Amino acid sequence: MGIITIDGPAGSGKSTISKLLAKELGISFLDTGAMYRALTLMAMNAGLDLQDSAKIKELFDKTELKFSSENNKTVVEINGVDCSDLIRSPQVTANVHFIAAAPILRESLVELQRQFAKEQGSIVTEGRDQGSVVFPDAEVKIYLNADVDQRANRRFKELQARGEKCDLQEIKDAIIARDCSDRNREVGSLKKAADAIEIDTSHMSIDEVVRVILEIVRK
Repeated sequence: MGIITIDGPAGSGKSTISKLLAKELGISFLDTGAMYRALTLMAMNAGLDLQDSAKIKELFDKTELKFSSENNKTVVEINGVDCSDLIRSPQVTANVHFIAAAPILRESLVELQRQFAKEQGSIVTEGRDQGSVVFPDAEVKIYLNADVDQRANRRFKELQARGEKCDLQEIKDAIIARDCSDRNREVGSLKKAADAIEIDTSHMSIDEVVRVILEIVRK
């Protein structure tokens, strides 16, 4: 089946839809954001300056970072310890942009992503530059989008479901700031691949989006 890329801005439904799509197709799911989050957590725990990419690269090179796909979930292990939940903390979320914007770190993580795909054979992978940079020869490329209010509401409900205190306006402001950062960074910027199919998910249910993508894949 090969590689299916799902790109788009924060809160457009990439992770949820990619997981369901991978499950329907019986192939592995790669959550690229988990990789950036893992490196962010590592740097924070080590007390490093998150803008010192050289020091973080040194840490990366001497740390055992393992990613695997189990029950349609990306499992992250740092030096043998499962950190799959820790990387989802608000603190990591607030700082991951430092890692994502550093060329030397992106280069290392892109190699990990390509290695994961090589090992798995067929995958659904989601991010912001999967179709445009990481897997330019992917068999199917999808770009999900949604208006900012819908994206903020989705993230708000997601955090509430996890029992986290959150403010809707703060979430919306953070998403707007993240969009700006993602689109204007020097490397790995949020960009729709020329041959990607765009789907506006603003007024679609998750099941509807998955169904549309399945039709595209099967064609």
